[in-house]
Amino acid sequence: MNQYNPDVFSQLHIDIARNSTDDFNLFHDSRKWQNINGNPFNGPITLGFQLESLIEGKIADYRRQHDEEKLLAEQGLNFSNYQFAFANAIKPNQAIEVDIKDSVFKKEPSPSLSNRIIVKADGKLALTGYKKETAEPLFLDQPDLSRVGELKIQPDRCFLSNGFFLKRKFMMTSNAKNFLCASLRDQTQYFDELQDKVIFPEMFPCALLSSALLEKALKWLHDFERNPMVYTSHKISIDRRCLSQLKSNDAVHILIKPAADCAAHDFGDLNATPLDYECYGLVNNHNALLFRALISLVPLELIRKAMA
Repeated sequence: MNQYNPDVFSQLHIDIARNSTDDFNLFHDSRKWQNINGNPFNGPITLGFQLESLIEGKIADYRRQHDEEKLLAEQGLNFSNYQFAFANAIKPNQAIEVDIKDSVFKKEPSPSLSNRIIVKADGKLALTGYKKETAEPLFLDQPDLSRVGELKIQPDRCFLSNGFFLKRKFMMTSNAKNFLCASLRDQTQYFDELQDKVIFPEMFPCALLSSALLEKALKWLHDFERNPMVYTSHKISIDRRCLSQLKSNDAVHILIKPAADCAAHDFGDLNATPLDYECYGLVNNHNALLFRALISLVPLELIRKAMA
C-alpha cells in the first residue's frame, strides 16, 4: 500500500521524543549537535525510535483497515518483529513518506504476516525493512538469566555478575503520551483516563534503549563529541501479551551487553569498529521478557567516509 501524504517532524517533535525517553544523544540536540566532531548532518536529526513509532502507527492503521487483527488472534501471532536498516538521517521539516507494501501471509514453515517498509525523506531513501507478526520471536535466543537475581533490588546503572549492564526505567503514561505525539500519532487510541484505558504502544518501551545505551557509554567514560556513534540497524521482537499487561509506573529492567560475535572493544575506544548489542527488557517479579533487540551502531567516521 502506498501512502504519499507526507509527515513532517519539527524540532519540537524531536525535543518531545528526547524528553519522553531521556535520550540525551547530541545528534538530536538543537544546540549541541555542533559539538560533534565532523558531524556531516549540519543540524539535529530525528530519533530512530521516533521514526519506528510512526511506522508502528501506520502499520496498526493498515491492520485495522484490512481486517487483519482477527488473523493475528486466530494464528496466535503474538510477537511483533521489526527489522530496519537506516540508510540516511531525517532532519526537521523534511517530508516523510512511508510506503507499506501489501501484506504477505505464510503458513509454512510457521505462520507469519509481514509487510515490507520503505521510508523516504524529501524523496531520498531513509529506511528499509519490514514488520513481521509471528508466534515466536525472530531475534535472539532466550538469554541466560540464571545469575541476574532479583533485579528490582539491584542498583540502577550497574554491571551484573553475568556481564549485563542494568538500566531501570518506568512505564509512565505521561511519557508514553508525549512519545506518541512526538511520533505524529493519536494518543487517545492508547490512553483515556475517563475510560480507564492504558495501552502502551509497542515501540515506547523499546525506545528507552537509547537512554540505557547512552548511560552505559557514560560508565565507560565515552567521549560523545570526539567519537560519536550512530545506529545502522535495529532488530526488535516484542511480546504483545506481555505488553498488554503493563500498567503505569511498572518497572522495565533493561539488560545490555555486547553481542557474542561482536568486536572485543566497547564504547570508549577511539578506533571503534561497528558494535552490536544484545538488549532485553524484563518486567514484573518473574522477569518476563517484554522485548529483545539486536542494536547495531557504527562510528560516525565510517559514515563520513561512505558519504565522501
